[in-house]
Amino acid sequence: MKVLVIGATGGSGLAATRSLLARGAQVTAFARNPDSLPPLHGPLTKLTGDATRFEDIDRAMPGHDAVVVALGIRENPIRVRLLGSAHTAMDVRSRGTRHVIEAMHRHGVRRLVVQTSFGVGATQGRLPLVFRLMFALMLRPQIRDTGRQEDAVRDSGLDWVLVQPVNLTDDAVVTPAFASAEGDYQSMKVSRQQVGEFLADAALSDKHVGESVALSAFAPECQPAADHSARCRPQAR
Repeated sequence: MKVLVIGATGGSGLAATRSLLARGAQVTAFARNPDSLPPLHGPLTKLTGDATRFEDIDRAMPGHDAVVVALGIRENPIRVRLLGSAHTAMDVRSRGTRHVIEAMHRHGVRRLVVQTSFGVGATQGRLPLVFRLMFALMLRPQIRDTGRQEDAVRDSGLDWVLVQPVNLTDDAVVTPAFASAEGDYQSMKVSRQQVGEFLADAALSDKHVGESVALSAFAPECQPAADHSARCRPQAR
């Protein structure tokens, strides 16, 4: 299976690329500077492009079976809130995703997996107070654009999956994330490694089509059920 990863040099995009390669997929890593990727093992093609330019996305699309979108702004959120982004368009999520959707329709690609954020769309009312304040004070323009991104995906007519991680960390976590299509969560953190594994699984399978899935790490007192579904059971004492 051949998968195009848009935003492959970001934390979650890189994690998804690693996971896809580990599962034997052919991966095209699309980014403005794909040569910044660390050494990776497997059938990887690097492709330079800007997601806000339709012609770049359209050039990348032919021949792929699925697309993973992991777009975002990597700069300090306080600086971005006060001064705007110096390196990335503020509407990169929505504009880039609309370009992806148009190109997928043009080239007959159906499977679309898009990372957004917990607290947007279906989970808008589920955020704890402290995170709602953080969204309002520091991330409001980015969250609004993420909402527009989700709207575009839901209206796309494609076989889409929206992936909504809670607060991202760089923790090395081996166990799968707690995944809930009902917007439930176990904790307010999840590792990029866990998100990457889920993005890869969603791209390579028929799971969760038409669903918005919240991702979180299991709470310390819980461990995943055997089928890794949206349940947990207390750890044995």
